Amino acid sequence: MAESAFAGARYRTFSTGRLLVLAGLLCAVACAALLSLVIGARPISSNTILTAFTAYDPTDFDHQALFLFRLPRLIAAILVGGALALTGALMQAVIRNPLAEPQLLGLNAGAALAVVATSAAGLDVAGLTRPAIAALGAFASFAIVLALSGIGRSGATPLKVTLSGVIVSAFAASVTSALLLIDDQALQDLRLWLAGDLAGRSSDNLAITAPVSVAGTVAAFLLAPRLSALALGDEVARGLGINVKRTRLAALSIAAILSGTAVTLAGPIGFIGLIVPHLVRRIMGENIRLQFLACLLGGPVLLLVADMLARRLIAPAEIATGVITGAVGALFFIILVARHFR
Repeated sequence: MAESAFAGARYRTFSTGRLLVLAGLLCAVACAALLSLVIGARPISSNTILTAFTAYDPTDFDHQALFLFRLPRLIAAILVGGALALTGALMQAVIRNPLAEPQLLGLNAGAALAVVATSAAGLDVAGLTRPAIAALGAFASFAIVLALSGIGRSGATPLKVTLSGVIVSAFAASVTSALLLIDDQALQDLRLWLAGDLAGRSSDNLAITAPVSVAGTVAAFLLAPRLSALALGDEVARGLGINVKRTRLAALSIAAILSGTAVTLAGPIGFIGLIVPHLVRRIMGENIRLQFLACLLGGPVLLLVADMLARRLIAPAEIATGVITGAVGALFFIILVARHFR
């Protein structure tokens, strides 16, 4: 009862300005999506795109390229960008660490290691099995990060959590590389995927990962009122009838699921979950649901822009999308660290 009353009071603050921001982000997603369909090694005009959707011609090369390659790549970018941004927002809310992000804290590396280790063991994973394995790897990796950062009298401080995440990520990446070196064919098949890339996504990949990602997103929104109470402090949350440990476990499980599906679809793309939640929180304030909505829109915009840059910088060749997000994210991370620890 206390929880519902708290949630009702907190979410009546949808100001006009914030709604306009959400509308602007929605327009930005639409514009970025259209540009993503147009831009490529062979540009496709907007008229051709419209014709392909209204009167598809299976003999037209541009129509085939649009539906077989560019549209699945666009949908993958929207799913992955939203999932990673939402994961970052969840982690920053739960562990109260402004530097929390799935790449920095080991979730992406753990998910990638789980997928590669399963393949190296000769197990044929298909359907929903691969996202489940990736999610378990992400959860296990982050559990190790929390355990390491909790050692010592000071407990899990933001700096210790971040350093532990970097250590676990480096270890998981080295083990992943060792497994791939054993199998040259696997190395060739997974090299681009491990760099973080959206190329080559198929409708089968999307059919498997999209339902899991949507389910994780819905679960995050259902958990939002509890996270809002948690932001006021553990004692206040308990006074409002919130089970703090269960809420944290649920949030971290959802983060692992979202991160696992994103890694399954596009490899370990980094820093989307760091950049977007920080910018969103500055604009949208402390309202968790508004933050989540903005992350679901801002994440795809950032990833779509990065993907278009990856396709055009050295055209007709392409750069892995993760290289672009890594370069931008590293600079953003340095600025955050300098401001947070000065």
